[in-house]
Amino acid sequence: MDHLTALRRAIDVAHAARAHGNHPFGAVLLDGDGRIVLEAENTVVTHRDATGHAETNLVRLASNQLDADELAAATLVTSTEPCAMCTGAIYWAGIGAVVYGLPESELYAMTGAHPENPTLLLPCRDVLAAGSRAVDVTGPLLADEARAPHEGFWG
Repeated sequence: MDHLTALRRAIDVAHAARAHGNHPFGAVLLDGDGRIVLEAENTVVTHRDATGHAETNLVRLASNQLDADELAAATLVTSTEPCAMCTGAIYWAGIGAVVYGLPESELYAMTGAHPENPTLLLPCRDVLAAGSRAVDVTGPLLADEARAPHEGFWG
């Protein structure tokens, strides 16, 4: 599956998260052959867990189900650029690549200092650049489509 198709699926998962009463973020994991093997949505509200971001939920699932070589070959595709916490989780899990839709800077422009999403203006590339191993990053892609789950949400 190509990155744009996977990203559109992650955006669909973000819409589902919103429909389930959570913040509008979604992520999917592609294996080394480009197949979606896992999906996760944000669960911050329904699980009452500030770490329940789509990407961290996906990293937890992936770390429990895949070995180190599979994680290294995997690509995490997410509707919105991963925050610093999620980027750290992706890095520590050993996932080899990230693809994202809406950039963190545009999310911040939409949310500002919203108490439910105090966005850090720290690009995932900057977080990953501080690491000792490379993680490929592609994005932003399809930002207009990725913005849609957020429209009207942050009030």
